[in-house]
Amino acid sequence: MKMIIAIVQDQDLNPLQDDLTEKGFRMTNLASTGGFLRAGNSTLLIGVEEEKLEECLKIIEENCKSREITTSVLSVTMPGDAYIPFPMEVLVGGATIFVLDVVDFVRM
Repeated sequence: MKMIIAIVQDQDLNPLQDDLTEKGFRMTNLASTGGFLRAGNSTLLIGVEEEKLEECLKIIEENCKSREITTSVLSVTMPGDAYIPFPMEVLVGGATIFVLDVVDFVRM
């Protein structure tokens, strides 16, 4: 058995959960926050049998597409407390995925 930890953007979450549920995958959704943009993400914990791993990963890939957004970041312009925001193109979306081996699995 494998444990998939998938970190996805909130806007990709609902279609992804619908597709995973439709295919019989069970998951737990944890709210999380990204470190760089401080944007809302969701972390899905998905337990899968080894033979279903590739199918699950494919569903995640189909639902979590990368896209560019324009955001403002703060920049120090002068020594001291002067910060000026400036727009920046950033690639967001997709998914960050960890696949772990599960030693024991118990459902009560």
